[in-house]
Amino acid sequence: MSESNAISGTPTKPALVVIDLQNDYFADGAFPLWQPEAVLERIEAAIGRAQAKGVPVILVQHVADPAKGRAPFFNAGTPGVDIHPRIRAAAPEAPVVVKHFADCFHQTELDELLKAQGINELWLCGMMIQNCVTHTALSKAAEQYQVSVLKDACTTVSDILLRIALSALTTRVAVVDTAEVV
Repeated sequence: MSESNAISGTPTKPALVVIDLQNDYFADGAFPLWQPEAVLERIEAAIGRAQAKGVPVILVQHVADPAKGRAPFFNAGTPGVDIHPRIRAAAPEAPVVVKHFADCFHQTELDELLKAQGINELWLCGMMIQNCVTHTALSKAAEQYQVSVLKDACTTVSDILLRIALSALTTRVAVVDTAEVV
């Protein structure tokens, strides 16, 4: 991309970061969310448009910490922990960042991966907007990036919780429709 950051004038180099599109959040999983199929379709489309523009796609996978005992979902070695097969098919070459905390930067290689590619802008989307997407968007480590949350490419347990979380994020980061950036 050759657009510039409105504040610094630095050319932007975005990445699409897809957070926790994992089987446990779908109908046959351990913790199905509100309208996951619709969000899956929108994220598949966003991945395709990002790839067409040469924008890197990074997948994030939450794996429960086995040292803390069995979790309600995302346990290693279960089908539910796997990234949804349609996301893997849409972005088969995308790196996968494994995390054990809500913040995708915390104790992961995400920041190093972004820096190695010269990324300075993040387009975040995914599951559990009030948890993992929000913690990543507001992370201390994310402050060095221009962050946008793709509001139509996120979900959680209910429509009302999704709207509350998106509204809360607007005071700290850009909350946009996918079509505005991808």
